[in-house]
Amino acid sequence: MPVDFRKENHIATVTLNRPEAMNSLDPESLQQIKEIWTEVKADNDIRVSILTGAGEKAFSTGTDMKKTAAPTECMAATYLKDEPMTPMPYMKMWKPIIAAVNGYAVGGGMEMALACDLRIASSNAKFGLTEVKVASLAGINGTQCIPRAVPQAIAMKMLLTGELIDAAEAYRVGLISDLVEPSDLMDLAQRYAERIAQNAPLSVKAAKQAAVVGMDLPLDHAIAYSQLLWGILRDTEDRKEGFTAFSEKRTPQWQGK
Repeated sequence: MPVDFRKENHIATVTLNRPEAMNSLDPESLQQIKEIWTEVKADNDIRVSILTGAGEKAFSTGTDMKKTAAPTECMAATYLKDEPMTPMPYMKMWKPIIAAVNGYAVGGGMEMALACDLRIASSNAKFGLTEVKVASLAGINGTQCIPRAVPQAIAMKMLLTGELIDAAEAYRVGLISDLVEPSDLMDLAQRYAERIAQNAPLSVKAAKQAAVVGMDLPLDHAIAYSQLLWGILRDTEDRKEGFTAFSEKRTPQWQGK
C-alpha cells in the first residue's frame, strides 16, 4: 500500500510509503490518505497522530505529476467540488498531528507539514515551496500558512524565490520545534505523541482549538473564547477524574467525556 497506517496506544502513525518516488502522492495514495484522515478523525480511541515519510530521502514532494492525469473539467467545477481534491482539508481536526520530517518536504509535501500542529525534523531535512519555479502557486495552504509559521520576511523569501532552506535554518526561524539526527526522529515523534496521548483528550482538543481559533481573533476576544472553552471542560467526567487521580497519586483514566 502507498500509505501505511497503524494505531497503537491512542496514537495513529501515518507513513507515506513511496520512497522510490520521494513519497509523492499518486491518485491511489491520495485517495488512501483521505480515507485514513477520515478514520483518524472519527475514531475516538485515537488522540494524536504522527505523519512521516518512509526512508530518509523525502517526507514528501507533493503530487506525483507523472501519475496524475491532466484536469478534464473546468476550474469552477474543480473548485466547487463537495469532496476536497487535496488531503489538507481532511487533516482539519482538533486532534493534534505531528509532522516528523525526514528529507525533502517540498511543494505539497511542505504544505502537508504546514497543516500539522507540531513539526520536528531530522538534520537532513529540507523545506521549500518551489511552485513559482514551475509557473504554479503554493495555493493549497502554503501562501497563507507559511507567513503564520515563520517571520514575514523569511516567508516571502521562500515564496518568491522558491529556494529550499535546510533543517538548521528551519529550526532557527521556528518552522520546526526540534532538530535531531535521522536515527532519532521517530523516537522523538513517538515520545511527543505519548506525552500528548497521556493527557486528557478533551483538554488537548480544547487547547488546540483555543490556539487555532484565537489566532484570528483580537486578543480580548480570543481570551474570552478560551474562557468559554475552560467552562465547557469544567464539568466533564475527565476533569473530575483528573482532580481525583491527582489527590490519590495515581494515573488518571480518561474517558473523553
